[in-house]
Amino acid sequence: MASAIATIAHAAHSVASSLIADAQIQPGGVIPAQEIKEDAPDKTSPLVLTGKNIIIGVPGAFTTPCNAHIPAYIETYEEFKNKGVNEIYVVGVNDVFVTKAWKEKLAPQGTPIHFIADDKAAFIGSLGLIFDATPLLGGPRSKRFVIVTEGDKVLSVAVEVAPPDVTVTGAKAVLAQL
Repeated sequence: MASAIATIAHAAHSVASSLIADAQIQPGGVIPAQEIKEDAPDKTSPLVLTGKNIIIGVPGAFTTPCNAHIPAYIETYEEFKNKGVNEIYVVGVNDVFVTKAWKEKLAPQGTPIHFIADDKAAFIGSLGLIFDATPLLGGPRSKRFVIVTEGDKVLSVAVEVAPPDVTVTGAKAVLAQL
């Protein structure tokens, strides 16, 4: 009985994830208003986007590809600022304890880059950028993406074909397009 329920739940999750993915946000779209968690599980704040912003979606904090992806953004932060970027956000479907620890691991001296916990995949889901990572990461996760916004209006969206890849979402590739 339990395995039948698990099979049905997995199938429903896969269908729901594929339906959400069909509604992927596009240039000209608007980033939905969301409450975000950055520093504590019981503290939310609205995501307020002003000026030019970079939103980076990652499948999982502390995973090998994500550990290789984000340091380039930390290292080139000033180059992004020089190109007119107001804020950089890294968001993953992880809890706030994990994203905070990951930020401290990647930037032990600190970084102004925001590491956002989307523990229920509500934000990533509203963007249509979820994929089913159950076999490797235990549940739905964020596709690897980069969105450039002006305020809350989407200017560009880059999504990796395979989640472990870091090509169109790499810091150098994004800087070259700004």
